[in-house]
Amino acid sequence: MRRCDLEHIIRAAGAISGDHQIVVIGSQSILGQFPEAPAMLLRSAEADVFPANRLDASDLIDGAIGEGSHFHELFGYYARGTTPNAASLPDGWMNRVVTILNSNTNGITGLCLEVHDLAVSKYVAGRPKDLEFTALLARFRMTFRKRLLELAPLARLDDRLLALVTARIERDFRGGS
Repeated sequence: MRRCDLEHIIRAAGAISGDHQIVVIGSQSILGQFPEAPAMLLRSAEADVFPANRLDASDLIDGAIGEGSHFHELFGYYARGTTPNAASLPDGWMNRVVTILNSNTNGITGLCLEVHDLAVSKYVAGRPKDLEFTALLARFRMTFRKRLLELAPLARLDDRLLALVTARIERDFRGGS
């Protein structure tokens, strides 16, 4: 996915939901802060989104521009309508979002996760693709160990999961920042 593709999804999701703010919480939210992110981080054809003020409209987004839709077939990328609870995010994440608002979003504001909040959610999820993503973020120096270790406890994890997340962070930053 490219930045212009994400902008298209934001524009379409806003039109479908009737909401002027679309939150992007999946891996492709990286395009908010890093519009020219390395291609290795942009392999997904899916953007996880929800309308900030109309959560009830997430299913409409999923149905209209989701996986297998005409939109997906036509453009090769799609949106997954989701909810704020789909990711384990540190407290205060909404205060750190990165905004996308330009002529390509047609007045709809995209609210993308800040890279460290995104990374914490991926460390918590812990699937192989998530851990590959966080390792790449560290390798490309897009995240910083100290900031991740500050934010991880704010995700309200139990002690066991917090220890696991901390170990995953440390593994990605062995011998580095």
